[in-house]
Amino acid sequence: QVQLVESGGGLVQPGGSLTLSCTASGPPFSVYHLAWFRQAPGKEREVVSVIGWHTEHPFYTDSVKGRFTSSRDNAKNTLYLQMNSLKPEDTGVYYCAADRFGAGASPADYSNWGQGTQVTVSS
Repeated sequence: QVQLVESGGGLVQPGGSLTLSCTASGPPFSVYHLAWFRQAPGKEREVVSVIGWHTEHPFYTDSVKGRFTSSRDNAKNTLYLQMNSLKPEDTGVYYCAADRFGAGASPADYSNWGQGTQVTVSS
């Protein structure tokens, strides 16, 4: 199983930017479908972005399109999420997820998870 560790979260003002990283160890990173999810207090975990191992065109949920950019560097075993124009509603714990076979938008599609990193957007 691949092990995932997120970093880069923090407190940022509305309109600000953050870049999250997810570093993997274990089996070859390049064969995994990868995703970012987030979970706000009292809400279900929701997909933010999905980037398959075979595509360079990530999927983004509508609320982050044009503001967030997901990318992967297989040589560095790292997944990134560049977040711009952050809004208070982007607040939550952000998780990276990986799976050899699933590349969907449901948490159930992924068998490997990081511990999460907190993102708080507030003035």
